[in-house]
Amino acid sequence: MITKLMIEQHFHGAYGVDFNRANVKDVLDVAHKIKKEGVGGIFPTLVTDTLENTKKQIKVIKEAAQKQTSDCAKILGIHLEGIFINPEKKGIHNPAHLLEPTIENFKKVADEFVKIVTLAPELCKISALGENLMSYLRKLGVKVQAGHCLGADLEGCDGVTHLFNAMGGITHRSRSTALSALVNDDIYTEVIADGVHLSDDALKLVFKSKPADKILLVSDALPCTHSDIKEFTFADEKVFFDGTRAASAQGTLAGSTKLLPDIVKVLAQKNLFNPKFIDNPYKYHKIDIPGSIEWDESYNVVKVKD
Repeated sequence: MITKLMIEQHFHGAYGVDFNRANVKDVLDVAHKIKKEGVGGIFPTLVTDTLENTKKQIKVIKEAAQKQTSDCAKILGIHLEGIFINPEKKGIHNPAHLLEPTIENFKKVADEFVKIVTLAPELCKISALGENLMSYLRKLGVKVQAGHCLGADLEGCDGVTHLFNAMGGITHRSRSTALSALVNDDIYTEVIADGVHLSDDALKLVFKSKPADKILLVSDALPCTHSDIKEFTFADEKVFFDGTRAASAQGTLAGSTKLLPDIVKVLAQKNLFNPKFIDNPYKYHKIDIPGSIEWDESYNVVKVKD
């Protein structure tokens, strides 16, 4: 099988590197290593942090993008996952750093290299000028994704962040974030299909309900991914990796420990993989990255071509 290079729009690091703590060299090292695994484009993702460190890391990732070479996965922009989420669905995020999702608060960290923002739509209030943060971001060309939230109204959203995880789940008598995402054919949905975040039945429900061209495979990978790290601090929380799951001492999942090529193999072994899933981020972000991946019959990456 030959496919395009993969695009990773939601991951926090790998190979021992945490994008919330990385320096320029660290970011470039990740971009270089992940290109060899068939990922041609990345959106380094920042978890909820202080305003000071968030702004610092945005500058670090921007500088890395300016210095990247052709043997690196293209650094396409930053996914700002935290700060503007609902504390009731915070997951591993530190609630001490959360801010109300307003235009004024976004301007405190605003940068043209921020290309995706995960937020809680139900907390976005209309300003005196008649707009909210979602409409403001979309005017800037930023993808707005509902995540770590409870709201069912997805009007104004381009997508949903890691469907089912850290959001209002499906009920049969009321609307919810997950249900609204499943029945709305215009909404793109991120899915962490690592075998840990979603059951097989949940994956089958997503793949039956959503048009195949609206599904975005993401890893939500953590710094321990493809490394020997077993304990580390992430989002101000101690995280323990047991070889399968990475979670806090209280059992809260911190993210995934697989990269996209690993996830493709997991899905293929369950007969749930669709090659369209690799094409979808190209359409979502309206980008084109040259190159291809050759896969063997067991869905191992055999060759990566520029």
